[in-house]
Amino acid sequence: MSNEINYENNPLHGVGLQNLLIEIVDQYGFEILFAYLNINCFKTNPCIESSVKFLKKTDWAREKVEGFYLYDFKNLPRASPKQFLIPPRDRVIPQEQVSGSPKELSLEDAERLREKRKIKSDAHDQKTAQHSEKRRDPWAKWRNKT
Repeated sequence: MSNEINYENNPLHGVGLQNLLIEIVDQYGFEILFAYLNINCFKTNPCIESSVKFLKKTDWAREKVEGFYLYDFKNLPRASPKQFLIPPRDRVIPQEQVSGSPKELSLEDAERLREKRKIKSDAHDQKTAQHSEKRRDPWAKWRNKT
């Protein structure tokens, strides 16, 4: 019995970063990729070679692109919270999950998604600011009551 995990059902298995990028650029183009992923290598002077070079050096960006490939391009169901903590290349995709056709994406949908993320980010920033204010002055709430 082997302790090795079989990753062969993962659509990223055996696919190089350059081939992955060619597939998604052919499907969506650099403009859509930038709109959804917000990675500057897809906006400023975009080309496959420079994007691959950047993504090989930058783990967070590569993982973001690989996640996009799995869940938007290959249209797999989203990862479980436990699997989400693992980089996309190392995730175990259950045998019963098969790749589908790429999602239809548009710049309008990307803009709505960006606005939604901004609202969520602003709410998080506000909550963090309130929390740090309480930490600075633990007696503030008592002073305000008097």
